[in-house]
Amino acid sequence: MPQDSVGPKTSANAAPWWITTPSEYTAKTASLGLSSTEALERIRNFGPNTLSSHQGPSLIRQFLARFKNPLVVVLLLASSVSVLTGEITNFIIISGIVLLSVTLDFVQEFRANAAADKLRQSVSVRTTVLRDGQSVEIPVRDVVPGDVVLLSAGSLVPADALVLEANDFFVNQSLLTGEAYPVEKHPSTLLPTSTDLQEASNAVFMGTSVIGGSARVWVVKTGTQTAMGDIADSIQKPTPATSFEIGTRRFGMLIMRLTVVLVLFVLLVNAWFHKPWLESFLFAVALAVGLTPELLPMVVSVTLSRGAIRLAKLQMIVKRQTAIQDLGSMDVLCTDKTGTLTEAKIRLERHLDLSGQDSPRVLELAYINSFFETGLKSPLDEAILNHQTIDVSAWQKIDEIPFDFERRCVSVLVDNGTQRWLVAKGAAEDIVRLCTHVEINAEGCIAPSEVNDARLQAIRDRYHALESDGLRVLGVAWREVPRDHAMAVVNDESALVLAGFAAFLDPPKESAAPALAKLQQAGVTIKVVTGDSDLVTRHVCAQLNIEVTGVLTGKEIAQLDNQALQRRVETANLFCRVNPGQKQRVILALKGNGHVVGYMGDGINDAPSLHAADVGLSVDSAVDVAKAAADIIMLKQDLNVLHAGVLEGRRTFGNIMKYIMMGTSSNFGNMFSMAGAALFLPFLPMLPTQILLNNILYDISEIPIPLDEVDAQETAKPRVLDLDFIRNFMLVIGSISSVFDFLTFYVLLEVLKAEEQLFQTGWFVESLCTQVLVIFIIRTRGNPLKSKPHPLLAFTSIAVVATAIGLPLTPLGSHLGFVAPPAYFYGILGAMVVTYLGVVEVVKRIFYQRALTHQLPKALAIL
Repeated sequence: MPQDSVGPKTSANAAPWWITTPSEYTAKTASLGLSSTEALERIRNFGPNTLSSHQGPSLIRQFLARFKNPLVVVLLLASSVSVLTGEITNFIIISGIVLLSVTLDFVQEFRANAAADKLRQSVSVRTTVLRDGQSVEIPVRDVVPGDVVLLSAGSLVPADALVLEANDFFVNQSLLTGEAYPVEKHPSTLLPTSTDLQEASNAVFMGTSVIGGSARVWVVKTGTQTAMGDIADSIQKPTPATSFEIGTRRFGMLIMRLTVVLVLFVLLVNAWFHKPWLESFLFAVALAVGLTPELLPMVVSVTLSRGAIRLAKLQMIVKRQTAIQDLGSMDVLCTDKTGTLTEAKIRLERHLDLSGQDSPRVLELAYINSFFETGLKSPLDEAILNHQTIDVSAWQKIDEIPFDFERRCVSVLVDNGTQRWLVAKGAAEDIVRLCTHVEINAEGCIAPSEVNDARLQAIRDRYHALESDGLRVLGVAWREVPRDHAMAVVNDESALVLAGFAAFLDPPKESAAPALAKLQQAGVTIKVVTGDSDLVTRHVCAQLNIEVTGVLTGKEIAQLDNQALQRRVETANLFCRVNPGQKQRVILALKGNGHVVGYMGDGINDAPSLHAADVGLSVDSAVDVAKAAADIIMLKQDLNVLHAGVLEGRRTFGNIMKYIMMGTSSNFGNMFSMAGAALFLPFLPMLPTQILLNNILYDISEIPIPLDEVDAQETAKPRVLDLDFIRNFMLVIGSISSVFDFLTFYVLLEVLKAEEQLFQTGWFVESLCTQVLVIFIIRTRGNPLKSKPHPLLAFTSIAVVATAIGLPLTPLGSHLGFVAPPAYFYGILGAMVVTYLGVVEVVKRIFYQRALTHQLPKALAIL
């Protein structure tokens, strides 16, 4: 197929494609779709249906990109200087360490991301197309020009396409045009002047969503050739930084400040004492590397990816990896009622007139409305249609006013050959407001009668009583219109005759109450955000043992400004009769108060809230719009699964925190000691290559951290990345490390009478042993003897310690500047390490006790 027939963008002078039928269009492809062979050929020609015009960088480029790290560049420069000055050993060691670190980082992240990508693809949005004359589901990225796509309410439009057939087909295209209300689309030939996208009533565009009805469309443009592709760069705003991302950014700045201070200090001291400039430069660079937790990106990526895999085993698929951290930090969960707290197995319990008697007429009117409705049928529609089959063959549908979340009702215009009625059903209070008359059954004869204040109060009492019993109530109304009334519009929903009410029962899930209790015990506050009435919601909450602390209705929210709403959302936990915009305002108000907010929803109306929340949760059975907006897809609609996911998110966060706290505290202590030693030693306390080797061996010992278990205490409550806590921990534990380092200096200089090489060897061994073995103390807040580390973490740590002890005794050690220390040094080393670990354990417990009660001295806040 020639690419210029449907693929490329329209030139400035050419007529838009929705005015002139593309040459590739034929009646055959419009009715049968493409063959599998044609589709394969076209995807080769046009590429995947994505907004990215190019594939991601090759593996080689991804690998080489890691050498752009400023510290890596500095190390490579240092190795180059070593070559020029004849220090070949330094060059080999520095280059080897850089290559090992970069390769390790690349391999670990690549494997973890590949596994996570595979999981994300399993819940990618799919669409229904005709292939070989059969309807099949394919990923949206596989849609090609010429495909015939079948759309229905709740679908995302996968590409720019012409409408071939439409049945009350309404689309929300506000993303492209800013139009707030749904636009009806239908097959038509437009005038040549209809060049504006808003005038394209016979076309649909990628990224818009179907609100009501159904259609068959013929794809004209895909990917970057679409209207969305033209403006993708301008509409794709960066995602707001999460609390974790903000925290890591601040953490990076803290490390940078410390690094600059120490490096400048060392350079100035060495310059003052007229030490060799090359050695001083390499020593300063090594200090910078030693202080930096350079494996943090890899540890974060691998830990999150492993978390995604573990969540998949819990029936939760992660689309955005950082959402795992947000899930663990979540302290407020906003959830809809239907299907989440209830079974979503709704049944019609009663259909009654205004006197409270069961009414076949009310059932018939409700059945007509649900039968002829072509929008997204709700569970209430299904309950009406399943309750009893009614013969509506005498009626013919003329038109429809689809449901929307502002009006909260749906109307159909029907005709039986002698009469033409507008039949409406919707939220009881909204339908009652539209009625000027009510049906009165007098002696078997139904006659409309005007509404007066007494009747209006009685009507409200009637449906409020039903709602108080936990029944969801819809009002059913109608009015007769002239036979020549050919089109239904929103203004027709007035002066209606109220027939009665349909009442539905949706029992709470048996698993919901204990699952909610677990979430609340885990520090997650539950807030119910629903379009249902407060009476029904209160009844369900009572059954689920949710204590109602406050109620806000949609009407009340509409009258509050953002500041007032932020105050009210703290005390209220039921938000009833809210529309999608009000749901979003509630979530943003909670976030504005500093909460990490999760939102769980599965409908068209939930998409704005899913976008606004820190973590959006949906289910695999949700409409495409909701699944596309969600960060995590639950394959099992069970809050117990969510509770398990929250704990997994906290476990993931806990392991990331382990690396940060272990790396910063031990690194800070050792690097501070080195900087201090430069003041009184006539030689470097450790050679640059020895510092780098010490650093890479330490990092190897910490690679298995993502596999480690996390104590129950760490998963009991939501946590965020607290920079003040990390800084204080680093200063306290790092100071202890420095004290023992200076004690080691004393032993080496006064007891062992160590010269330069023995001093460097002794401190290399001591510093590596202490900073590796302290992992087993810091990895838990409790007793390290009762919290077992992962076997691989234990193995790598012990192996690194053994390497540090044995290396000076090998020929390789001599090439690195080491000498064999006397045997009794190892006895002294053992005593110092045991004492150091004991002191750290005692101080750690005191630190956590004081940190938890906010009693740390203000003097620690010096950075």
